[in-house]
Amino acid sequence: MTAPPPTTRLASVDALRGLTMAAMIVVNNPGSWSAMHPWLRHAPWGGWPRPADLIFPTFLFLVGVSTALALGRRLDAGASRADVTRAALRRAGGLFLLGVLLNLYPEFDAGTVRLPGVLQRIAVVFAGCALAYPRLGPHGLTATAAALIAGYGALLAWAP
Repeated sequence: MTAPPPTTRLASVDALRGLTMAAMIVVNNPGSWSAMHPWLRHAPWGGWPRPADLIFPTFLFLVGVSTALALGRRLDAGASRADVTRAALRRAGGLFLLGVLLNLYPEFDAGTVRLPGVLQRIAVVFAGCALAYPRLGPHGLTATAAALIAGYGALLAWAP
């Protein structure tokens, strides 16, 4: 019997992903909505964020980290930038479509379709990371992240 090949997964990313998924389940299915701890509730609109409000941003952070790790591994293995991008965009498109289809289920009512749903937002973040990572170096990615954060802060401060 031979030893299994060493894993290339990053245990810390898997652990944080597991904790995030567990927190998502606890927040969305607390058992009793009337006996729920306040920190498990989402903050009122415009209120100070609670731990429940950090679950989706943490998951999106993990999407970005996982994308960089996976694309980096494929690029290091010799895959072309175009092939890696094409595969990632195909996956993002499928995720977006799945989100739209889930919003249409069980009654097909195009008037109630929610295009900016959860899966659609994950698909957009994934596509953005897949487009940026192979093309921008570390400095470009840092500058892009800083510009996005500054733009988001400005939007929160000055948009009605």
